[in-house]
Amino acid sequence: MESIYWVLNWACHRKCTHCYEDRFRPYVRGALEAVVREAEDAFPRIIANLPERMTYLDTSAPDDSEAGFKERRGRIIMAGGEVLLDPVRERVLYPVLEALNARYRNQGGVDISIQTTGDLVTEQILEDLRERGIRMIAISGMDDFHVGMEGDKRKPLIDKLHTMFEKTGYTEHSARTGFGEWQKNDGPTYLFFGATEDAWIGKIWPRGRAWDNGLSRATLKDNFCNAWSGGLGFLNHRYAGSEVSIDPTGDVFPCCLKTKAPIGNVTEEKLTDILDSLVGHPAFEAINMGHPERMGLSHGWDVGTFYEKSKTKDPKGNDYQNLCIGCDRFHEEVLAPVIEDIRQERLRALGVEAGPLVVAK
Repeated sequence: MESIYWVLNWACHRKCTHCYEDRFRPYVRGALEAVVREAEDAFPRIIANLPERMTYLDTSAPDDSEAGFKERRGRIIMAGGEVLLDPVRERVLYPVLEALNARYRNQGGVDISIQTTGDLVTEQILEDLRERGIRMIAISGMDDFHVGMEGDKRKPLIDKLHTMFEKTGYTEHSARTGFGEWQKNDGPTYLFFGATEDAWIGKIWPRGRAWDNGLSRATLKDNFCNAWSGGLGFLNHRYAGSEVSIDPTGDVFPCCLKTKAPIGNVTEEKLTDILDSLVGHPAFEAINMGHPERMGLSHGWDVGTFYEKSKTKDPKGNDYQNLCIGCDRFHEEVLAPVIEDIRQERLRALGVEAGPLVVAK
């Protein structure tokens, strides 16, 4: 597989207004211990069910091999929440990095990156991460939505981080050249990005606190599915362009935005088995092609119906229409029980009994 976006933990030291996930927030005392323990308990089983090789065939680079294309090293992106919070970093992030490198060392390798807001980075942490084979650190809090990072206020932190990265041997990489390009560097790299006007996430996803606060400016023209970190290509796990998202508990989604229902859980079965079981299903093939408006064609929803279901009012009372809304409603009204039936069929074949996965409200 080319890419896995793994949300390691729900804990964060911020509660940003534009966050796509309500569970990313500060936790204290027993609540913090609970979410850290949840991630700590799940990650060994998640790693055990990841693909045998984190490599993919590059369809833009044909060769004379049996597979017909060059095999390239894939990547796993660690995100939160905030992965550098003390208990998360020591009890989850560092052990996961060590386990992943051990798992893939003799299986073609893997490139690992993390996303962090940047304000918890220290030279010692950078050294610790490099010792554990990190290839990229993406500073993702560089936007006006992060308190204290508005406009020129973020410049002192950016300058400080530049100094620390250079001192510890990291090379700067530009997000504008594509996230995958950093893998061509020999050593660890870093970059800065955020939800700015010129960024791909600038329209803000209709999710979580961003939705509750009426911040999404996406329209029907903004097809988040038909892009990287959307559902585009997620089923084609052997080839370039495939990425899935995994939550701290192991729930799997075809996009970072997250569909209303997970497609399976990798603490209980292999990731590739989950994906392969959905190949050929009309709804998931539509997501895979980046055309969610066609998800319901075999279930009585024509494209016009999907567009109509994509209409709503945002929390501020404004008219709103985006394909993500239609996708949510299709899952709620039609697809969630279909997904569960497919999952239970897979689990029965494994001799496993499990309760249903949680469908988001």
